[in-house]
Formats: sequence, C-alpha cells, structure tokens
Amino acid sequence: MKTTSKLLCLGLYLLLTVLSCNSADTADAIYTNGHIYTSDINNSKVEAVAVKDGVIVATGSLTEIEAMKGKETKVIDLNGKTMTPGFIESHGHLMGIGYNKLELDLMYVKTYDELVEKVAEAVQKAKPGEWITGRGWHQDKWIERPDNMVKGFQTHDKLSAVSPDNPVYLRHASGHATFANEKAMQLAGVNRLSIEQLSSQVEGGEIIKDDLGNPTGVFTERASGLVGRLVSGTTEEKDDQALEMAIQECLEKGITSFHDAGSGQNFIDRLERFKAEGKLGIRMYVMLTGRSPELLEQWYERGPMIDPDHYVTVRSIKLNCDGALGPRGAWLLEDYTDRAGHTGHETLPMEMVTEVSEKGLQHGFQVCSHAIGDRANREILDRYQAAFEKHPDLATDHRFRIEHAQHLSGADIPRFGQLGVIPAMQAIHMSSDRPWAIDRLGKARIEEGAYVWQDLLKSGAIIPNGTDAPVEPVDPIPSFYASVSRKTLAGLPEGGFEPNQKMTREQALKSFTIFGAYSEFEEDFKGSIEVGKVADFTVFDKDIMTIPQAEILNTKVAMTIVGGKILYEAKQ
Repeated sequence: MKTTSKLLCLGLYLLLTVLSCNSADTADAIYTNGHIYTSDINNSKVEAVAVKDGVIVATGSLTEIEAMKGKETKVIDLNGKTMTPGFIESHGHLMGIGYNKLELDLMYVKTYDELVEKVAEAVQKAKPGEWITGRGWHQDKWIERPDNMVKGFQTHDKLSAVSPDNPVYLRHASGHATFANEKAMQLAGVNRLSIEQLSSQVEGGEIIKDDLGNPTGVFTERASGLVGRLVSGTTEEKDDQALEMAIQECLEKGITSFHDAGSGQNFIDRLERFKAEGKLGIRMYVMLTGRSPELLEQWYERGPMIDPDHYVTVRSIKLNCDGALGPRGAWLLEDYTDRAGHTGHETLPMEMVTEVSEKGLQHGFQVCSHAIGDRANREILDRYQAAFEKHPDLATDHRFRIEHAQHLSGADIPRFGQLGVIPAMQAIHMSSDRPWAIDRLGKARIEEGAYVWQDLLKSGAIIPNGTDAPVEPVDPIPSFYASVSRKTLAGLPEGGFEPNQKMTREQALKSFTIFGAYSEFEEDFKGSIEVGKVADFTVFDKDIMTIPQAEILNTKVAMTIVGGKILYEAKQ
C-alpha cells in the first residue's frame, strides 16, 4: 500500500510538473492568418506571432507558433488583414486633437465664406459676449481667394459682420497664426493707433495691417498672444474630456505611442492620473515646453522621468525656434519669393538654444527644436554642434532632434547624419503644402532642399514620421501615402513631386515604427515585432506594403493592440 501510495504521489507530482511546464510554454494569444510585417532589421514577414503577458514570445511559421497553443490560448484570426508594429506618432499635440473636437473644426473649410458661415452658426448658439474659438483654417488651401487680401491673408470685415457681440479667435492650421474679429481686437486693445505701441510686445511675430495701418485681424507667431491671452480658460472637466477624446481618436487611427511636442506640468500630471485610473491607453513620450524656463529649471533639478511601465516618460525638451511656411513665419536664409524683404521670424533667441542644449546634455534631456526654414535649421545645427563639441563625453548618445526640418540648405543636409541629429518630419506636410510652397520658396529651393527624405536617409539620419496633429488629422495613412507617393491626397501630380525623394514602403513603415521608437530611446522595447518586445500592434484592412499606391488612402484600421490588449476593433 505504501508503495502504491508513493507511486500515486509521484505520478501526481509529475503530472502537475508537466502541466506547470506546459502552462509556462503556452501563449496567451496567437496572431495568425494575415500579412505580418515585423519592421525588424531584415524587414521580415512572418506567418504568426505568439504573445504572453503582453510581450512577444515567438514569431515564425504557423507550425512553430501553434506548438505554443494551449487550452486557454486565444487565437486571433487576422482573416487576411495586415499586422505591423504599433504605429508611433512622432510629433503631435494630444490636447489639440481633443480640443479640435470641442471647438470649431475649420480643417476642411474650402473658402473664406464657408468659414464665416461656420462662425455665424456658432454665434446663433452662443450667448452675447461668449468667445467663439476654433482651429484649422489655411488660406492657401481654399479653392478660391477672397476679394480683399493683405499680405496673402483675408481681412476681418465679413467675420466681424456676423459676430458683432461675440469675440472670435481662430487659430491657423499650422498653429503659427490666428484670425480675430473686431470685437476680440477691441477687447485686446488692438487698433490703428495702438499697433506701434504694441510692437515691442510682439517681437518674433507680426500684426498684419492694411495700407492705412488698420489691423486686418490676422496675427502671426508671437503676436497671436495679444488676443490669445484673453480667451476664456479651460476647466478640469473640459481638459479631461479633450484628453479622453484624443486618446480614443489615436486608438481608432492605429496609434499606440504618441510623442507630445511641447507641454507643461498640468498635462503631465493629467497623464499620470489617467494612467493610475487605467484610462491612458496609449504610450506617451512628453517634450517639456521650452516656453516656460521655470518649468525647465525644475526638471533639470529633478532629472528625466523614465516610466518603467513605458506609459508616461518625460526626458526631452521642445524649443520653438521659427514659424511656419503658410503664414510666412519660417525663418529663411533669403527672402520669400512671394514677399520681398521678408525672411520670416526667429521666434526664440538662439542663445536659448545654446543654453538648453548644454543643460540638456548635462542633465540627461534630449532637445527637440522646431525649425521649418533653412536658416532656423542651420542656426540650430550650429548650436547643437557647439554643445556636442563642448561636452563630448555627454554627447555620445544624445539623439537631439529637429522637428519638421522641412526646408534645408544643401550644405546642411549631410550634417544631420554627421552629428547624429534626428530630422523628425511629417510626410503629410509635403502633400498638403507642396502645391503652394513653391510660391513661397521658388523652384530651386524646393527642388534642392524641401522634404528631402532620401537625401537625409543617405546622410545616415533616421526619419521618424508623424502628422503634427491637429495641424493635420492624426490618421497616419495619408502620411504613409505621401511618404511613398510624393503626391497630394488627390493623387497629383502623376509621378509625384520631386520623385527621387520618395521613401520605399519599407522605409515608410520603419519611419512610423522602429525609427519612432529609436527617436524616444525605446527601440529595445517596441517598434518592431521581435521576441522580447512589447505586443503593440496595428492591424489594417489592406496590405499597405503591396496594394496599388492609390488604394493606400482607402485603407482603414481594423484593430489596435497595446500591451497585448485589444483597445480598438472596427465594427464589422
């Protein structure tokens, strides 16, 4: 009996051991029956992926992966869809995405009259004196120009006529200009007599005025603050609502990670609270706004905040060094082709770039500087280089960035690779801006230095991609299409603008995945479908790597997975 009892115990022990081993070897989920692009160094394509505890534990053939299937394993049948690493938005403004849904969305307005109609509708619903705010207008994208234009912009007359009792403040799509009505300017004290007195307050910007000296209602760069400071503040509830809406929008568009390009402490605190409450959903990489020197000093003393859970990391600083091309605020080496005597604006003293670059190296912060014009890019490269040479022991893996890097002098293109500076570009800007950008820069500057993706890649630089949302919609598909086609979203011109600068589809995929991860120091954690990395995936309903180019724009996100959890699934 004792022998039998011992044998039974031994058998039970062995059974439990086998079951335990089998449980350890089985996956929580297996993804199969689709086109799975890993974005690894070999641009591999695999048949199946196994995930356990939110981490990729195996990739390979279906036969290999099915060996990890257990009773509790969930098999996700992709039904012929395409799975990639989770898409990373490498430059956007998260709260702006949410507030675009709460305010007037002017992104798709096609004429000035249509803009006026939208404001008139909002006035009918508003109380007298209540601010009307919105964003997204872009005069160069309207299908017809207003009769009265001053320095390339519309005037406020029609807008003021429909909103006599409500101040109106509308931000340009680029975020680098604003449009106000007469009531708003009255409240701000902006009129023909006060403009000269206000000039000292708007250095680095411009109040656009007509031939008689009257303000037209358009303000560029730092001048926008004259009216913007009066706009009603937000509430905690409204900010929470905007953040919730922005997160959901990202998930619906396949975004699993988001680089927020310049925010303050309140935003960081809100993200941490959302994380604690289980509401964050996407992974956030936050750049501290350089507009608050006090904030930077606090963080220098504190040091980077690198989240072990990879959801809220703060280790970079955003500097705004020039304006945008649309409002002629980008800082150029030579005059604008369509405005003689004007070279744009230096919106931040270059001495601050030097100071922040050195302190960034000393305190472990990446520096990310907004620069669109060729002069702004050169000035920043010069100051980065000086900081690297002054602190060579601290600059071994700095990964400093220039945000946008849209228009470069030919002499500066190789410097990105040489200095290890990352040009964080948004391909969709080429699609949206190129048709009218040639009027600003002329043919030679466009062809030699505008949106030069292949030249930058050949220099040894990597290009993380994005949308600059809400300047453009956060949907990465149009930007992916622009990357590989160099066309407008209408499919023009045939062959694309400057086609020698097109990305291959493999390069474009990497720009939204592993290159984005690298540019936030996370390439060992995410950005490719490899064993040991997190299970962040984006699933598309079409194979964006092989379908005809024109069909890319019809592609939709079918599923978004973050940390092995399906957080969005399109309705069938």
